[in-house]
Amino acid sequence: MRRLGFVQQKIPCAFLTEVKDEPATKRGNQQFRVLANEKLNPKFLELDIKSAIPTEKLDGTCCYVSTYKGKPYLWARLDRKPNKAADRKFKKFLLSKKETTAFVWNLQEDFKSVPESWVAAHGVQIDNGQLQPDDNGHILGWVPVEENNKQYCWHSSVVNYEIGAALILRPCMDDHNVLEIAAVPLTELVGHTLELIGTNVNANPYGLGNKMQPIHLLVPHGVLQIKNTPSFSYHNLVQWFEECEEAKVEGIVWHCSDGSLFKLHRHHLNLQWPLVNTFLSSRPVVITVDLTQFNSEFAPKSLFLLFSKVNKKKFDHLKGIRFSG
Repeated sequence: MRRLGFVQQKIPCAFLTEVKDEPATKRGNQQFRVLANEKLNPKFLELDIKSAIPTEKLDGTCCYVSTYKGKPYLWARLDRKPNKAADRKFKKFLLSKKETTAFVWNLQEDFKSVPESWVAAHGVQIDNGQLQPDDNGHILGWVPVEENNKQYCWHSSVVNYEIGAALILRPCMDDHNVLEIAAVPLTELVGHTLELIGTNVNANPYGLGNKMQPIHLLVPHGVLQIKNTPSFSYHNLVQWFEECEEAKVEGIVWHCSDGSLFKLHRHHLNLQWPLVNTFLSSRPVVITVDLTQFNSEFAPKSLFLLFSKVNKKKFDHLKGIRFSG
């Protein structure tokens, strides 16, 4: 039974949460909401939370870089989810608030099929040789992003296996207030998770590209650190999200010294997302995509080629990137 790399479990909320019997605002097909209360998660309190590093939670889809067919590949997040009948039963159980009992899954019949190349994420629990669903009813896993796979065409647009590179967004080394779009060797990203954001991901909250010229990018998790978060107080955090420019983000992910992650989403606080203008999309960005070192041909619409044509150019803000005009 294969399992892949990073322990990509669902990240717990930094505060204790309550399930409300009303439609979710984040997921249109979810008939319940998860809201934070004012008490910090005891597991978070057990750690040295004052030294935890707050980073921007991005609204995209999770990816991972690991070896496939003998070389570094991008892997797309694909959870093995319950079929419709099992999902209805599970949601009914969640709303019943039977905290003293556990939902019983039929692991042979309750879950949808997945491709043969699918592997479970490292950290998924196994009981009697069977992969176990998490608290949300998902068995977390990955599939390799292969070329010419239409289902993952936007993932494919940010990697080039011939030259072994990926297009990533990160802070500039010289000035962390400025973002950089760079072509980075996939070998440097092996073992790392990243977030795919862009035109055709989650309704494009960051305003990247357009239908005529889609733009997608990979953002390594944890690189967008937040400088001025308030203390770990429910009310202070609500005020911060509502009033600060730097707080125009989907949420916060705290990285603890032992590797644990805890998050707080705007929806946990009953606050609006997406926003008309986000902090990320307003930041200046410089392009560092030089393809002269590669003896390779690129398709005319390749993002690698398009970014190379504006190499060393600086744009006033991320959503203002244009390749012509």
